Amino acid sequence: MTNNINLTHEFVEYIPNDMKDGTIYVSMVFATAAHKCCCGCGHEVITPFSPTDWKLIYDGQSITLNPSIGNWSFACQSHYLIIQNRVRWAQQMSLEEINAGRVNDSLRKDRYFNKAQSKIICNTETAVNNQTKGIWKRLKSWLL
Repeated sequence: MTNNINLTHEFVEYIPNDMKDGTIYVSMVFATAAHKCCCGCGHEVITPFSPTDWKLIYDGQSITLNPSIGNWSFACQSHYLIIQNRVRWAQQMSLEEINAGRVNDSLRKDRYFNKAQSKIICNTETAVNNQTKGIWKRLKSWLL
């Protein structure tokens, strides 16, 4: 692993089939970034943007991806951050730490999507209650 890696970025609609080393491809259309693993192993790394996955910061000159990228499914198990187009290597993690991180990610996704689902249910119930009240108010005013 090289200590100092500076990346370039390209905004694209589609991620190319043949990605170049040292380039991060950003598709806003598909809310995803992709690059070859920074350790040099050649694996393709996909980072989807969402409230429960990665966030992209573009400052007009460089990009930052948050949180870190942990390639736990690859043989290299590289772990790094991309901050202003620069790779910052992060600490290696034990199997226990990796598994704990996966559990935490899963819980965060469940919490986020269950919260979103409960908002939909609450809004639907409120709308139904408001419609019902509207009907009763109209009926009451018609009868009186």
